[in-house]
Amino acid sequence: MKVGVYDSGIGGLSVVKSLLAHQLFQEIIYYGDTARVPYGIKDKNTIIRYALETVEFFKNFELDFIIVACNTVSAYALAEMREIATCPVYGVVEAGVLACGNSLKKKDSNILILGTKATIHSKAYEHGLAHLGFTNLQAKATGLFVPLVEEEIYSGPILEETFKYYFKDSTPPDAIILGCTHFPLISDALSQYFKTSTKLIHSGDAIVEYLEKEFTFKKRFKNPQMKFFASENPDALKLIAKKWLKES
Repeated sequence: MKVGVYDSGIGGLSVVKSLLAHQLFQEIIYYGDTARVPYGIKDKNTIIRYALETVEFFKNFELDFIIVACNTVSAYALAEMREIATCPVYGVVEAGVLACGNSLKKKDSNILILGTKATIHSKAYEHGLAHLGFTNLQAKATGLFVPLVEEEIYSGPILEETFKYYFKDSTPPDAIILGCTHFPLISDALSQYFKTSTKLIHSGDAIVEYLEKEFTFKKRFKNPQMKFFASENPDALKLIAKKWLKES
């Protein structure tokens, strides 16, 4: 079982961490488009072009699955990727919507969707959640979180002030969809800020839940082979991966 994980940068490593924790795959090929991050401020056609280039790159590895860890790509380019891919392609938006549906029983639950400007503008999460019957939805573009995570700022005064900037008028929600793979790195700080039992929907955990529901994984792989590729400075990506994944 071999999977390719695609993200605009390093954030998709949070999805890799979930895959490692559940031991689903024998080999994981990670590609981060670090030369062109962030995707969240780019137009739809550019995002689709980048995504299709990545599918061509993954054709070198005879994959069983491609997981699109980037929420922005999942919102805009999944259909186009599926048209040219030689294996199934799954995105974190679909998985996140279903995970939210499985976690919340009340259709009037207050759900806060966080993401990049492009992801929020697509309304992909809102459409998916509305289809499941959820009615109380708020969406907020929180793109400043991405460079903070890239700088490994997961707590402290800078992040606290950023929370205040985004959430000063927000009611504590019943659930927060972490609609960017960078955001799980600041999930503890988010929970502390809202000081409630808010449910956090994590892209990595959501995609694992989705795959385990759709497929039977007869074998678990404790020590999968991992390969990391980046469009710029792959050594830096490998160094961050070693740090982020060390507890897996």
